[in-house]
Amino acid sequence: MAVKYVFVTGGVVSGLGKGITAASLGRLLKARGYKVTMQKLDPYINVDPGTMNPIQHGEVFVTDDGTETDLDLGHYERFIDESLDKNSNVTTGKIYWSVLHKERRGDYGGGTVQVIPHITNEIKGCFYQAKTQDEERIAIIEVGGTVGDIESQPFLEAIRQFQHDVGHENAILIHVTLIPYLKASGELKTKPTQASVKELQGMGLQPDILVCRSEYPISSEIKDKIALFCNVPKSHVLQNLDVEYLYEAPLAMERENLAQVVCECLRLPCPEPDLEDWKRMVNDLRHPEAEVEIAVVGKYIQLHDAYLSVVEALKHGGIACHASVKIRWIDSELLTEDNYEELLGGLSGILVPGGFGTRGTAGKVLAVKYARENRIPFLGICLGMQVAIIEFARNVLAYHDADSIEINPNTPHPVIDLMPEQNGVENLGGTLRLGSYPCKLKKGTRSYELYGTEEISERHRHRYEVNNNYREKLEERGMILAGLSPDDRIVEMIEIADHPFFIGTQGHPELKSRPNHSHPLFAGLVCAAVEYKKERGFRL
Repeated sequence: MAVKYVFVTGGVVSGLGKGITAASLGRLLKARGYKVTMQKLDPYINVDPGTMNPIQHGEVFVTDDGTETDLDLGHYERFIDESLDKNSNVTTGKIYWSVLHKERRGDYGGGTVQVIPHITNEIKGCFYQAKTQDEERIAIIEVGGTVGDIESQPFLEAIRQFQHDVGHENAILIHVTLIPYLKASGELKTKPTQASVKELQGMGLQPDILVCRSEYPISSEIKDKIALFCNVPKSHVLQNLDVEYLYEAPLAMERENLAQVVCECLRLPCPEPDLEDWKRMVNDLRHPEAEVEIAVVGKYIQLHDAYLSVVEALKHGGIACHASVKIRWIDSELLTEDNYEELLGGLSGILVPGGFGTRGTAGKVLAVKYARENRIPFLGICLGMQVAIIEFARNVLAYHDADSIEINPNTPHPVIDLMPEQNGVENLGGTLRLGSYPCKLKKGTRSYELYGTEEISERHRHRYEVNNNYREKLEERGMILAGLSPDDRIVEMIEIADHPFFIGTQGHPELKSRPNHSHPLFAGLVCAAVEYKKERGFRL
């Protein structure tokens, strides 16, 4: 075996869970000893989602190598427990960008540049790039959008050509589709699935496996009908019912024999999987011993996907601490001096996530103040750490007009300043401090205790940093600079000495958390929240 490919497409409507289906398959194949890598093809013309509004697109997931990607890559990493890279997210924008640069250099020898073969060849080249070709592995590649979208057509044509190039036994197609239930007639309807498959067939693609999303179990008769009209074996028509918890999806698809059918199509052996660790994690998720309520204070809460990795990391922390985490979503723009104590009352923990711009920062400062003064467990991420320093400077150091120059360029106390390498940067896309950076932790700190090591690395996505001119003053009044860059130039983590749990990090630890091994900062926050609730005599 060299490389085998599994393409995952979607039909009828978006939001059917192609990404979760692909990620579940990755987990099931990895549990059978196969090496797995994953890739997302996004048809939008943006080069990457880095400049997109989080309320419109959801969070930007950052890989170790500093690539800003679609949030589906977060699902991939959490399910297969592998770090992905720049080759794992391909957009129409990247494809055309590359082709146009080649045309300007004269790489095409004066020929007319066309969608076929130049664009499709570029897309196929990205399939090959997923990892080195001599490595035995299975590449799972999801196509964003739905069949029938104009912007998806070059990707689907590239898949058709690719199957012809490598042989159908080396590149198969899973089509995720919808079986809607009509309440008026009390029936499940197969016509949308038939129409979607017909559209694929019109492009020269025949799905090998159908994964059918449905609210109700699909009968044997319906599977017979789908198999007949869609030209697939009945055993390759799999139902995908809703599950109570996201991480049950691989176990549900294992019961449907997804991995077995995929291995059959790829002509690979299908040994018994080792899913014991995953089953234990799901069991812990389903049977918590306590419940805590933690606030997420941000300005993008209209779309919870804007903080998707934070939400999942809190769940992971709950699993590690045998606790269910209830999230109280708080719009930072609505927090004022008059109401913040009321809106934040009764919580067991407060988390202020990352973000950009001035909007909503005043409310975040108030949330930090409430957590610090009331000794509530607190975690600040990226901008969350920066506003924690602003709050400390204002209310402990008495620099009442302290601020970040991002928020107030004219502040006389710029405790958060622009990073030197960001001076003169004009383009927004891809110009932040991005990717994995090392950090040295100070022994004896809570952070060192949680990580259990002096040297760590976290992924970053920011343009501003702690102003080193204020480091001494901060430390004098009880702020611990718990983590620094190896050259001691950048403050990476902070704590407050006399607080039970108050940690800020310039990195984005949520991006590296996994359901079966929670990130230590999130496990620490949730366990501290459980302890906080217990100490106050509240029912767990």
